[in-house]
Amino acid sequence: MSTATPAPPSTARRLRGAAPLVLATLGTGGLLLLSLTVGVYDVFGGEDGAEMFGITRIPRTVALVLAGAAMALCGLVMQLLTQNRFVEPSTTGTTEWAGLGLLVTMILFPTAPTTARMAGAILSAFVGTLVFFAVLRRVSLRSSLIVPIIGIMLGAVVSSVSTFLALTTDMLQNLGIWFAGSFTSVLRGQYELLWIVAGVTLAVFLVADRLTVAGLGKEIATNIGVNYNAVLLMGTGMVAVATGVTTVVIGALPFLGLVVPNIVSMFRGDDLRSNLPWVCLLGIAVVTACDLVGRTVVMPFEVPVSLVLGLVGSVVFVFLLLRQRRRG
Repeated sequence: MSTATPAPPSTARRLRGAAPLVLATLGTGGLLLLSLTVGVYDVFGGEDGAEMFGITRIPRTVALVLAGAAMALCGLVMQLLTQNRFVEPSTTGTTEWAGLGLLVTMILFPTAPTTARMAGAILSAFVGTLVFFAVLRRVSLRSSLIVPIIGIMLGAVVSSVSTFLALTTDMLQNLGIWFAGSFTSVLRGQYELLWIVAGVTLAVFLVADRLTVAGLGKEIATNIGVNYNAVLLMGTGMVAVATGVTTVVIGALPFLGLVVPNIVSMFRGDDLRSNLPWVCLLGIAVVTACDLVGRTVVMPFEVPVSLVLGLVGSVVFVFLLLRQRRRG
């Protein structure tokens, strides 16, 4: 009588370990399917429902996936490079620098195409992030809270400069629209440049090991044989590209890169390589859930997703601060 050969223990453990990730993927997929069905226009019973589904619902859902995954990973990369859990593009001034670059590009070249505006935002975000790192090297960091405080202060200064320029050039309303992160304007033919951040997401997966080593500090990275400065520039470049593209196409998504990596780390530890899929999935899920809330809370009107994210993120930020304080 033949009996089935049992799977090796290592294989069984891998299967059990993959089950939560599969469930999380299915849950995130359910949110995305729900996003395809929620909206003011009846795409299932309307006369032009199928056409509207392809023009608005599918691009919006794809944008949720791309922006959510990329900005969550950006927060993780910045936390590694600064060795601080309280940083992400909106707490280091990177988002404000991207907005300033976009504004300056629009002032100097009013008829500039979207790609030119994006290039200006990316370049400004890259320079601004380097400025942030330069300031950190010259400040005595006695507490982990000093890092986000410095970033928020720098961001406030940059935001003031942007507001002054917008006032003097009668572009204050445009500035407000750019920083109000929303997926309302995502339509077919207007969001495709957002696929650039998919390349950033893939790049983070490919260089995860180097980022991990760089996160141990300059001395350890150099002793192992990793060029710390090169990895720092590479990480800064990836964050700048993702932040610049997302700011131009969607707007600001505050606290996303802060909340998601910290929640994943609380439940799964600090293994970067195994946490990357979880950070992507949770980033997509958080953005999609906040977007669904924004679409339904005052229907038929929409609340910008940045407002919902800011509310949720600020609560989690305070929770993390109190948790850090309890740990001393």
